[in-house]
Amino acid sequence: MNAHIEPTFRESVNMMFDKAINLMDISPGLASKIKVCNSTYTVRFGVKLRGDIHTFTGYRSVHSEHKEPVKGGIRFATSVNQDEVEALAALMTYKCALVEAPFGGSKGGLHIDPNEWEPDELEKITRRFAYELIKRDLIHPSQNVPAPDMGTGEREMAWIADQFRRMNTSEINADACVTGKPLNKGGIIGRVEATGRGVQYALQEFFRHADDVKTSGLSGSLNGKSVVVQGLGNVGYHAAHFLSTEDGCKITAVIERDGAVINDGGININDLQSHLQKTGGVKGFLDAEYTSNGSSILEKNCNILIPAAMEGVINLSNAKRIKANVIIEAANGPVTAGADEIINAAGTVIIPDMYANAGGVTVSYFEWVKNLSHIRFGRMQRRQQATSNHMLIEEMERLVGKPVSDSFKTKFFQGAGELELVRSGLEDTMCSAYQQMHKTWRSNDNIDSLRTAAYVLALTKVADSYRALGL
Repeated sequence: MNAHIEPTFRESVNMMFDKAINLMDISPGLASKIKVCNSTYTVRFGVKLRGDIHTFTGYRSVHSEHKEPVKGGIRFATSVNQDEVEALAALMTYKCALVEAPFGGSKGGLHIDPNEWEPDELEKITRRFAYELIKRDLIHPSQNVPAPDMGTGEREMAWIADQFRRMNTSEINADACVTGKPLNKGGIIGRVEATGRGVQYALQEFFRHADDVKTSGLSGSLNGKSVVVQGLGNVGYHAAHFLSTEDGCKITAVIERDGAVINDGGININDLQSHLQKTGGVKGFLDAEYTSNGSSILEKNCNILIPAAMEGVINLSNAKRIKANVIIEAANGPVTAGADEIINAAGTVIIPDMYANAGGVTVSYFEWVKNLSHIRFGRMQRRQQATSNHMLIEEMERLVGKPVSDSFKTKFFQGAGELELVRSGLEDTMCSAYQQMHKTWRSNDNIDSLRTAAYVLALTKVADSYRALGL
């Protein structure tokens, strides 16, 4: 790579793939099969809106079908193009393999600014896009299962699921055609918070590995660490909320589209979120200093930097000025391949996107399983578990002759409902995946980072799947 030429997002993904594959014992033919995107469908469709026909361009890319269905979000953004969608589909393959969600990788996108359209117009556009994909089995519970991404959410997933049901009236598993749906439409408790919660669990696990923490130049626990967040959307907000309210972190700056707000004493993230929803930006927030030059705040001194917006925000132009000890990639591809080398050389630890934001697909997997089983998690065992706990405490109190505190009883008698089970499954997934990455990183001198370790692990699992298929 020419040191002065910034690689595109797709080139970055391919470069990181090549770096990992060169450390592995995989035949060139199999490596090539894993790397290529199997297929990309481009659709151009018209919708009559505001008295005229408007034409939209959308994509659905399938990277790898080593496991089916394939899984990946649908984003609505003006940045959507074929290269981006194919790169994101590849990342989904590796992400699902890394956290052992039994899916291949896919991704979709519609080239649109959702803010330019009223909700009823957006519904027409979404349903028509979904129609074009559904009739080609590019949305299907057993073949291709989308989820929300940038510019989409529960509302859009409900429209897509309803469109699928209209076109497949006898499909008993219709709800499983997409994930990230509203609760009353087959969604799962904990899906909205899932990616941000996964970022929290990833950081908690990082701080349990003293040698990794030492590499970053930090010590101790998450408590008191300074955090800069870029992007206060669903992921950035939940990550910041959980880290500040549960782990004692200080959110010292938040970067949004209209600039950034800074307060070294800590920003109340819920107050800022309310302000953002009311005004559409962070400007005018009373409890922090404002600057219109948001991107410069990526270079602010902090312990943890959470880029949770777009790809490529940390690149060759600013990599040398990044001062964070740890960067955790809550977005997809926020650090380019060129910047990655510079930042690693400077001693900053990057917790890679493939792992860091896998909370979303992990809980999407739980939702898909819930839809296929047609029963809410915890429904059959919660009361039985609570009754058993009651009996245990009563016998303990009888044997020792002393009562157990009421606060302990309340927690112990509760039993695990859907949210507790979802969080437990997500935490277990994030912890075990990090432990595998850590072991791979620390046991091989040729593996220089958590990102390379993540790629090596993911590619090993994908290669093993293909070999089992006889390839």
